[in-house]
Amino acid sequence: MPEAALYLVGTPIGNLDDFAPRGVETLSGVAVVYAEDTRRTAVLFRRFDIGTSLRSLHSHNEASRCDEILELLAAGQACALVTDAGAPGVSDPGARLVRSVSDAGFEVRTIPGPSAVTAAAGLSGFPVDRFLFLGFPPRKGRERAQWLGQCAGSKETVIVFEAPGRLASLLDDWVSRGLGDRACCVCRELTKLHEEVRRGTVAALAEYYGREQVRGEVTLVLEAALDSEAETPDLEAARHRAAALFRDGHGARAVSAALREEFGLSRNDAYAVALAAGGEEGEGR
Repeated sequence: MPEAALYLVGTPIGNLDDFAPRGVETLSGVAVVYAEDTRRTAVLFRRFDIGTSLRSLHSHNEASRCDEILELLAAGQACALVTDAGAPGVSDPGARLVRSVSDAGFEVRTIPGPSAVTAAAGLSGFPVDRFLFLGFPPRKGRERAQWLGQCAGSKETVIVFEAPGRLASLLDDWVSRGLGDRACCVCRELTKLHEEVRRGTVAALAEYYGREQVRGEVTLVLEAALDSEAETPDLEAARHRAAALFRDGHGARAVSAALREEFGLSRNDAYAVALAAGGEEGEGR
């Protein structure tokens, strides 16, 4: 039995044979394993004949599970946290639990495993001595617009996750942001039987995935912006955003404020773009 501590155990991102012996040993030895999806983790348990008690820990019950885990640790028992694939806490639940356990004075230890982030980084061929990981994109609204702006302006290689059904939409949004000529690498089903790594410009990939049915987990790696791209606001993208805001019923002043926040435009430039996109009519609505 491992010492009383919370063990963060990385699990395979696809191929179950990538699971390290130390991970199997840890999950077999702790008192309880907490998993984002117990059905997914049960497959791993069956493959490696792990008989440990399995309970769920996801975004809706993490708070209550924190108290439960602290009680187990106080009683001298060890627990482990796993996610569906990869490292716990990376675009998955776990951060709150780690803080709670650490703040209570108990040990938190890691049993690292495969990572889609680093796997895709290496496959991309882009410089990754520094990179920006942005997780999953917000679905809509100002948060998505700001997120897209981060992608467009980053001077470091950008790595993101996306659901297969929304891959084409994300690539299209990057094109609308003026990133059509930017190099990109789409990694799908990493380490699995149908692994696919496709490289090209954002525009070419948007065209390809716009007509293909996409399945499986997707990680994208986007080339860093040139210094000139990062420093110059994308006025064409700002105009598209302004037009969309007007269609939603916003007035020119509100549109101008949104453009300043999302694109870093000056007050005068933002208002000029807003007016060019129909601000005078929008303000009178």
